[in-house]
Amino acid sequence: MQEYEDIVNQVKPKPELLKNCIWAFVVGGLICTLGQIILNLFIGGGLSQQDAGSATSVVLIFLAALFTGIGIYDELGKRAGAGSIVPITGFANAIVASAMEFKREGYIFGVGARIFSVAGPTLVFGFVVAVLIGLIKVFVS
Repeated sequence: MQEYEDIVNQVKPKPELLKNCIWAFVVGGLICTLGQIILNLFIGGGLSQQDAGSATSVVLIFLAALFTGIGIYDELGKRAGAGSIVPITGFANAIVASAMEFKREGYIFGVGARIFSVAGPTLVFGFVVAVLIGLIKVFVS
């Protein structure tokens, strides 16, 4: 068994850690910069800070879903790794990718029943953390 692992370790490619970190940083930064530009455009158009933030979230989710649907976001993810899973766009990507994967099983038992198989744990974690933060805020205040 150890002999097999040694052979596998010799053959498998070594990840270029520095290059991957730089790509993740650049792409994640560009996504956030795009979000900031969109936010500034909405504020410049007369929306309040809160409304502009909501509108920016909607636009980023739409763009991530659109780019996932036409295959661009997956290519971005291959190159950028963790940089492409900036929370709001990464979540939209996970939902749309799941829907596309299960579409062939039908809209009810495929998409409807299994769309959250990838994103479900993220939702549960988010809900639990939100409740804990709310409880902390209530008891500390």
